[in-house]
Amino acid sequence: MRRVYLDNNATTPVLPEVFEAMRPFYLERFGNASSIHHFGQHARAAVEKARAAVAALLNARPAEIVFTSGGTEADNLGIFGLVQRGDHVITSTIEHSAVMNSCKRLEQTGCEVTFVPVNSRGEIDPDDVRKAVRPETRLISIMMANNETGVVQPMEEIGQIAKEADVFFHTDAVQAAGKVPIDVQKIACDALSISGHKIHAPQGTGVLYIKKGTLIQPQIYGGSHERQRRAGTENLPGIVGLGKAAEIAKHWLESGGPAEMSAMRDRLQASVLEAMEDVGVNGLGAPRVPNTTNLWFDHVEGEALVIALDLKGLAVSSGAACSSGAIEPSHVLLSMGLPHQRARASIRVSLGKQTTQEDIDFAAQVIPETVGRLREISPSWQKQPVS
Repeated sequence: MRRVYLDNNATTPVLPEVFEAMRPFYLERFGNASSIHHFGQHARAAVEKARAAVAALLNARPAEIVFTSGGTEADNLGIFGLVQRGDHVITSTIEHSAVMNSCKRLEQTGCEVTFVPVNSRGEIDPDDVRKAVRPETRLISIMMANNETGVVQPMEEIGQIAKEADVFFHTDAVQAAGKVPIDVQKIACDALSISGHKIHAPQGTGVLYIKKGTLIQPQIYGGSHERQRRAGTENLPGIVGLGKAAEIAKHWLESGGPAEMSAMRDRLQASVLEAMEDVGVNGLGAPRVPNTTNLWFDHVEGEALVIALDLKGLAVSSGAACSSGAIEPSHVLLSMGLPHQRARASIRVSLGKQTTQEDIDFAAQVIPETVGRLREISPSWQKQPVS
């Protein structure tokens, strides 16, 4: 059976070039980057080369890059490291669980949190953020691109609001990194999180950008690694892989990669919309990352569709991978005003750098066919009037 993977927002395959860059650091150049002998110094040089590559992707200084175990740890460090008991935090109703649950924990420990809403396209109004600012506001944490819909938020406007209010600004850029250009100087953020396995680096790697001069409280204690901001022996092969993936992402962004990917995404989207009725796109009309579309199909259960498509060889998802198995519909789609039934009838399709035109052709054929079969056994579809 042919298998096509279109769930790259959940995780991406490690690119061959990334794997080859990592290989020597498992077998030959395996030193501890904190050691002063030959092996350790080679390891330290590799870590710093990767740090410079990630910094270049974000237009940051290498010293502002802190390596973590992934996006979740980076979000936790960026939030808990900047907030104290009694502070007020502003976030949104569509955040990833790494931010959402961190903010809920803050509420349990004596902080107040304001969750700003989104419109029907999944966009945050910067004025809502401005209105939420209080004298005791310490941090604004708003994601750059949503993991389910791909909608990109107005980062520069929100960054300006934080700057004017003299509060910290953190953004979860996990689903934006490597897909759209990121310039931490223009955004004016104090902290920014990315995850390696979303940009074709290995799982278990991530970064928190911390603006120079920003004092952050470590969340892991031990040695003086990462300029005393994140203790623990560096994941040498993973960091090397993340650095290589950042180099590839930067070149891809500068050489027309986003336009080519969005064209493939739009072709698939248009094919599905033309092939059937009672279907639509969540977030249509809003700026989106080039690899993501979120489609709703009335009279179909999203989870059933994901399973049926998997049996046909196509991998997609019905929401965030971290929330798979959840009984409730997506909190992101509900925040956008979708009825529960339509939120349940939505799937996410996300492309990667390995996606081909043939993969798009396969998906464009399999999705309408599978939806049609599921609708044939759907009680709500059978009640539709015959035209």
